[in-house]
Amino acid sequence: MIQIDNQNTEEIIKELCTSNGLSYEKIDQEGPETSTLEMFFSGYPKIVGMSFFPNLTTLTLVGQSIQKISDLEYCPLLRNLWIAECCLTKIDGLQYCTNLEKLYLYYNEISTIENLETLMKLEVIWLNNNQIKEIQGLHTLQNLKELNVAGNLIYKIGTCFDPNGQLERLNLSGNRICSFKELSNLAGLPHLKDLSLNDPQYDPNPICLLCNYATHVLYHMPRLQRLDTYDVSQKQIKVLAEATVMKKIMYYNMRVKSVHRQLNEELEKLKERKCKLQKLPEDRIKLFSCNIKHLERELTELQTSGKIQNNKSIKSKRLEIEKSIDDNENTDEISEESSLENKFFLKLEALRERITFWNRKLDEIEKIYQMEVKKKKKSNSLVVQFLLTELETVGNTRFEEGSPSDSWFNSCYDLILSRFCAWDFKAYGITGVKINRIIRVHNRILRMIFEEKFQLFLDKEVLSETENYRKMLECLFYVFDPDLPVKKKQLLQVLEDGFQAMEEHKLSRRQAVRLSNSLTICERPRIEFLQQQTKDECENSNDLEEPFRYGKLIIAKVFLGHSVPAREKDPISQVNYPGANSVFRPRKHLLSDSSDADDEMYSAMEHRNCDCRHRQCEWFIFDHELVLPEYIVEFEYTTLVKVQSLFSTLSNVIVDERKKNTEGFILSSDLQRDDEVMNMEPTVKARPKIVCLDEKTVLSVAKANIYSQIVVLNLHGNSLSKLRDISKLTGLRKLIVSFNEFTCLDDVYHLPNLEYFDASHNHVITLEGIRGLSKLKYLDLSWNQLKKTGEEINVLRKHTSNVLSLDIRHNPWHKPVSLRLSVIGRLKALTHLDGVQITEEEAAAASCFIAGSKISQACLLEHSRTDEARPRILSVHPYANILTQISKNKVDSQTHFNSSWYPKVTVLDLDGLHLSKIANLEKLENLRWASFSNNNLTKIEGLESCLNLEELTLDGNCISNLEGISKLTKLTRLSVNNNHLTTLERRVFENLSHLHYLSLESNRITSLVGLQKAYALIELYISNNYVSTYQEIYHLKETADIESAKDLFGGRLTCDMIAERLGHSDFTKMQELNWTTSTIRTVDLVPADQFRNVCNVNLQNNNLTSFSGLIFLPNVKILCLNYNHIESVLPRQKPQNHLTNRQQLYQKVTSSGYGQQGPSKGKRDAGFGENLPPIMQSLEVLHLGYNGISNLAQLQLSRLKNLKLLFLQGNEISQIEGLEGLQLLQELVLDHNRVKTIAEGSFARQNALLALHLEENRLRELNNLQPLVKLQKLFLGLNKIQELSELEKLEGVPSLKELSIYGNPVTRKMSHRPLLVVRLPNLQVLDGMTVSTEERARAELHLIEQQGIPAANSPIDSGFPGLPITFSKHPPIRVTNVNLLEGINRLFGSDLMFPHVFEDPLQNEANKYKKSKNPGMVTTNPRSIHAEIALRQVKGATANLLNQLTQQSGTTRTAYMHQNNRENDGRMPANSPSRPNRM
Repeated sequence: MIQIDNQNTEEIIKELCTSNGLSYEKIDQEGPETSTLEMFFSGYPKIVGMSFFPNLTTLTLVGQSIQKISDLEYCPLLRNLWIAECCLTKIDGLQYCTNLEKLYLYYNEISTIENLETLMKLEVIWLNNNQIKEIQGLHTLQNLKELNVAGNLIYKIGTCFDPNGQLERLNLSGNRICSFKELSNLAGLPHLKDLSLNDPQYDPNPICLLCNYATHVLYHMPRLQRLDTYDVSQKQIKVLAEATVMKKIMYYNMRVKSVHRQLNEELEKLKERKCKLQKLPEDRIKLFSCNIKHLERELTELQTSGKIQNNKSIKSKRLEIEKSIDDNENTDEISEESSLENKFFLKLEALRERITFWNRKLDEIEKIYQMEVKKKKKSNSLVVQFLLTELETVGNTRFEEGSPSDSWFNSCYDLILSRFCAWDFKAYGITGVKINRIIRVHNRILRMIFEEKFQLFLDKEVLSETENYRKMLECLFYVFDPDLPVKKKQLLQVLEDGFQAMEEHKLSRRQAVRLSNSLTICERPRIEFLQQQTKDECENSNDLEEPFRYGKLIIAKVFLGHSVPAREKDPISQVNYPGANSVFRPRKHLLSDSSDADDEMYSAMEHRNCDCRHRQCEWFIFDHELVLPEYIVEFEYTTLVKVQSLFSTLSNVIVDERKKNTEGFILSSDLQRDDEVMNMEPTVKARPKIVCLDEKTVLSVAKANIYSQIVVLNLHGNSLSKLRDISKLTGLRKLIVSFNEFTCLDDVYHLPNLEYFDASHNHVITLEGIRGLSKLKYLDLSWNQLKKTGEEINVLRKHTSNVLSLDIRHNPWHKPVSLRLSVIGRLKALTHLDGVQITEEEAAAASCFIAGSKISQACLLEHSRTDEARPRILSVHPYANILTQISKNKVDSQTHFNSSWYPKVTVLDLDGLHLSKIANLEKLENLRWASFSNNNLTKIEGLESCLNLEELTLDGNCISNLEGISKLTKLTRLSVNNNHLTTLERRVFENLSHLHYLSLESNRITSLVGLQKAYALIELYISNNYVSTYQEIYHLKETADIESAKDLFGGRLTCDMIAERLGHSDFTKMQELNWTTSTIRTVDLVPADQFRNVCNVNLQNNNLTSFSGLIFLPNVKILCLNYNHIESVLPRQKPQNHLTNRQQLYQKVTSSGYGQQGPSKGKRDAGFGENLPPIMQSLEVLHLGYNGISNLAQLQLSRLKNLKLLFLQGNEISQIEGLEGLQLLQELVLDHNRVKTIAEGSFARQNALLALHLEENRLRELNNLQPLVKLQKLFLGLNKIQELSELEKLEGVPSLKELSIYGNPVTRKMSHRPLLVVRLPNLQVLDGMTVSTEERARAELHLIEQQGIPAANSPIDSGFPGLPITFSKHPPIRVTNVNLLEGINRLFGSDLMFPHVFEDPLQNEANKYKKSKNPGMVTTNPRSIHAEIALRQVKGATANLLNQLTQQSGTTRTAYMHQNNRENDGRMPANSPSRPNRM
């Protein structure tokens, strides 16, 4: 056996030597000298004999049966290796070829890229046409420059190319890449110049058929030189791509802001509703609090006066009273003193209970309000995510929210109701389902893949007549796993990438997409899971609504294919069900694992004969690409307990006693209880209110003689706004000023002994002025108007550092969420806040909160990046947010010990850190993008050193002015939304000369005067402010910028627009392009070859001024451009001094027809069309009606060499010119223009013209029609032809069959029709009426039959019937070229002579018309109708004589025309002077 193998090996080596011109016998000598070996097309089944060629550098093996790479360990110098079109299944045996530079393994059966780690010098790899599914194994090839993996099964790119930074050429054509996110990963290859995803030699990737594919690639990879074998190196193309993307980002930014604006409006309505709901509880609380303080003051005064003993505390007295009431409930023997005291305490206790009750109502309203806010924000966030998904997918995934007016909305609604069975949900207390929102999903890529798979299935299968493939299509509900609740990102991932991503983590459990045709099967697992979860978390929960009330549902279109029933023991997998596309499990088979509730439901169904369960099935689809998500449905269940939300009704908040679940509502009994408490004894008598405080009043209230004796001062319930000289009360320990009119407390200072201060229920807006209260222990600031969290806490920390109890509830704080932790963290001595004791855990959390709210070195290291380039990513978020999420360029952990890392920082994202101040940024001198959103900043500071800052985001703070950014002269984008700005300082924006984006939404700005010099602004967002007029910024709309924007963005018909309408981008099957009434200004269809089958284009009623990019469409035959503004075939150049730089750049884009220089005026006037190359050589029919065309020459129509039909009706053409090149033209329509004359060269080369339309013009003469020798139809109606002599000129058009002259003055002459009938022997139709043989005979003898011949001496006096009235005068018969009398005498001989000779009249007429414009054409023809009638009357008009006369006249006419042509030779105008002949 070994001997046979050796013999075969020897034969193979011999064949190798023979093929390469080597001698096998001398292989030991020639082998080491050989550097190149080649073997083509069989003869080398395996790699052997390489040991004879140790110096081999190139090995080429093509078309062999090699299955394994071997024997190459003997070729360490090998640099080029070709093993193509073989049978390789694995890359192996190359580990010793460390010098390998080029590796070609195309057209094999390789499935994995592997074993290339040691080939560090490899620069070129070709693995096209294999079976590779994943790109891997390239991480060590840092020198790789070219990679070809076309024609494989790759669907994902990921980050596999990150180590290959030197890659220059990449071919991924013929794979399954279908996501724009995958392409975005290629943007990280800095040297990539040539990328192919749609190589003509391969099928395109699915992504190449999507809209905006080329734009997306060119924007993300601006360094590309070639894309899909096309040259894209021109800078203009990249500029246009970036401009298009910027436009899309701007558009979606506006839409996102609109959604946020709508959310703000809805939240404002909710807030207004909350305020209305809280008004009653707040009023009650204020009323009861005021009465409590009144009673406490009265009680204190009674105790001070000795009327009531003050030997017990209020708390102990309260307990004693309660015990006394329990023990002596019916005892009346209580002393009068104790009775009065008990009444005080009983009423105080009752009032406090009512305050507790109303506080609970406030909390309930707040809780419901927060729930409603959460719902609104969640819904809003989903819409925003949809918009961002649309942007990221470049519009290939769109979301459409439905309404009852949409048919598909109603269809989905009916589908859900039809699959909802009330008996199934009875055990859960559900009585029905309500649809809140339905969103339609338009995912082009998923639909394209679905339809492709569907069509492949149909092509393979032979369906019988009874089996309709449409029955295999079904709308099913996706069943979410309850253990994996639907998150926003997961939902979006399903809608964007399909169910593959959702099922990846479930493959170990079930290798199929789980769906159902029943809402019961779909929702039951979720309902039970949430019920159990709620039960475990909170046994005594009293939630306002069931946790399962709201849900989401995905409705998917599913192709079931071959479906089989599920077997009980076999797991759901393709292996267990070979040949099946889907598996179904009827609901009756699910009973084994159903709950007791299910049994109860089934018994109820059986009792009522409900057959829903017989139709309900669970489906499992093995191929996720056959499941197309189409709709998202948001719904809620209606339950037995009717939940009436406070914020979903405008009914009165006071409800009936019989209502259940009255949380947040107020019962009428509650108000009755309030009245009972208020009427309890003792009643407090009203006291006069103190308005102004003086010394006498203070002493009177304190019941003291001198200030030093005053320890307690109770000024409750007055109308005070100032506390004059209160600082003189140095011994004051307790001060009560509740229920007054204070707006500030600046009079309360330097009270060293003050321990208790109650300033509740006032209008205090600031604590500025409070100082010197070092011993203060209790401070009540509740029910005021304090807003500025940071400023007020700083005042308290500085001047009341020892306060133990603080109450700041019911103030409109700006940042209430972080208020408690902020206060606890800064007031270290505090033990009680808002009546709640502070725990150790809470104090520790507050300390961490305060530590994290400062910008430290660790904070900068964590939230900074060092990227130098602006990210090219489709997003509306600030660049600082984007880079911190996607960038890996963090500061090196080894360099943070020194300060060298500070200048490297370019990105800083400090959002949501509760910062109250921007500090410690002095060293970030190269910072370019920064974001400080959602903090507690009140002013902009600390950025003075960041002079390179380009983008600054400060949304969601408390900033009241923009001082602090005036030095940031490089700033281009500034966002200060949701702050407290009231004015815009002009001096700030005067320095920001590069600012082009400014967003100031949701502030309190009243005027835009400060923006008057912000000339660079492009985007301004100013909604939700108090601006009443925008006149201050009208001047910022410069005309040049508007024109530039229009040139770049406005009215462009692009491939993306067409693809969006068609739903795909495969234009090769298009035969017609119809895009009317769309304000199109330019056409940019690149590459034009993909429209090669388009033969009919209709762009009627647009704004085109030229043919634009239409000239590049190769096979257009019919082009309709009526109702546009066409000036020329190619765009006319604007004067360069009137163009902006961007317009001049845009002019050079050849795809739009710009950059084609038109002819000069001189050339146009001289028939320049002959010198220009032809264009649109397939065009045969052109419609240019109603375009306002006035100059035909400027149109350059002569370049359309093969044009056959030209329609120019409804324009302003006055001269027919510029048609020299249209030698194949068969029909010309010039109706409704301003043509007055037909010039000599108008139809010089229109020999093929068959029909000419000139109706509704201003023609008076019919000259120069002789070249139209084939003209058969001529329409001259509604012109100004007056003379019969003009009609006689039509004899020069011998082929004329149809003529129209209605509406001309000449038609009022009775003889015009007989004249034309006689003169035009081939005429068949005149003015719409057929010319018969009888009419022609009548026309010839009409005048003879009408009347006889009177005697006369001359033809002038003879009064020939039918002659015009003017014939009685001398001029009518104006014969200049022949002598009529001589002709007659020559014809008839000397027997018949005219006695009268026209010497003087004819001579005078000749002199009169000697200087006419065209003396040859203004004279009458020798064959005059008047002369013929005269001859017939004189001679008898015999037939023979007439024939002789016709022949004679025809001969004379021919001679005359020959003479006339000789006179006008050289195409000189008739009125031009004669020119010498040129040699």
